[in-house]
Parts: sequence; structure tokens; C-alpha cells
Amino acid sequence: NGINSYLRVLGEPRFLDAQGRTFVFTFFAVAIEAVLGVAIALILNRAFVGKSLAKLLLLLPLVATPVAVGIVFNLFYDPTIGLVNYVLKTIGLPQGLWVSDARSVLMSLVIVDVWQWTPMITLIVLAGLAGLSEEPVEAARVDGASEWQILRYVTIPMVMPVILTAVILRLIDALKTFDIIFAMTGGGPGYASETLNILGFKYSFEYFRMGQSSVI
Repeated sequence: NGINSYLRVLGEPRFLDAQGRTFVFTFFAVAIEAVLGVAIALILNRAFVGKSLAKLLLLLPLVATPVAVGIVFNLFYDPTIGLVNYVLKTIGLPQGLWVSDARSVLMSLVIVDVWQWTPMITLIVLAGLAGLSEEPVEAARVDGASEWQILRYVTIPMVMPVILTAVILRLIDALKTFDIIFAMTGGGPGYASETLNILGFKYSFEYFRMGQSSVI
């Protein structure tokens, strides 16, 4: 019955491990995306040659299909013919097994997520920056504030509600990440990249334990 399904799932080490991996993946992905997204938005908010092209290129990861992204990054991460190990070997750095290694698979997936979803935070923050009033910035310049002081004490506080909104939206989405992980590792090697979403899928469509899948 329903209560037994809850008790069986909540008592399984595999569920608890998957829960931990979900939070680790979400925390690192969203934290890196927030920092990079805000930094890129601040850069793109300035006038420079090629700004329109930079914005266009920024959109490309967002329109890519997550499964296709996963397949391409699997080729990049391939230990023998992958681009990542080739570059590392060329510059004399140690190579890795990436998604084939239980110790590095989660961070390798975080990098893929960061590549695809940082532009979303950038675009939201950029829209927020575009709507800010110039008067506080001009007043700070008149008072002799440096560019760093203006950024720290004027611009960032003014745009902080927009940044928090972008982070919350991304946090909700990252907790539900399924497609990239499933396409790249299927939860492997072993259970090393098995998040709650992957585990719920396996309980439903591989083990046909629908009650426990619903609990997850």
C-alpha cells in the first residue's frame, strides 16, 4: 500500500544517495551559472564592437536539444578520442576518464549544464540591467566613486531582485534535470550519477515499481 511504498523508498540507501547527488549537482550547477551569468551580463551591458554577435552566440546553447548536447559532450569527454583529453595532453596536463569515472562524472555533468544554461541567467540579468535608471550611477560618478564601487554599491544592489529571480527559476529547473544526465550516463557508471529523476525513471520503466516511483 501507499505507506509501505514510502517506508521502503525512504529506507533505501540508494534513494538517499540519489537525493544527495541531486542536491550536489543542483548546488554546483546553479552557483557557477549564477556567478558566470551575472559576470557575462555585466560585460554585455557595456558598449563594445561585436556586441550583437556576442548576444547571438550566447543564445546558441539555449536552442540546442539537451539530448544532442549530451551526445556531443560524450564525444568530447571520450577518454581515447575525445577533444578534452586531446587538449589536456597537448598542453601537458593530466587526462581523465570524465563521465566514465565515478569520481568525476557528477562534476563533468555540471560543466555541461553550466555550458547550456548560463546564458539563461545572463539574458534575464541583462534585461534587468537594461531597465535600470542611470541617475544613481551618474550621481555616484559625480561623488567620485570608482567603477568598482559603482558596480558593488549601486549596480549589483539595484539588480539583485532580478538576479534572485533568475537563480530561483534556474534552481527549480536544475532540480528536475533528467535529459542530459540520461543521455550521457543513464545514471552510471554504477549509480555514480543517479539523481532522483533518473532513479524515479528506473523504478517506473525498468523495475515497474510504480508506487515507489511515485514516492520518489
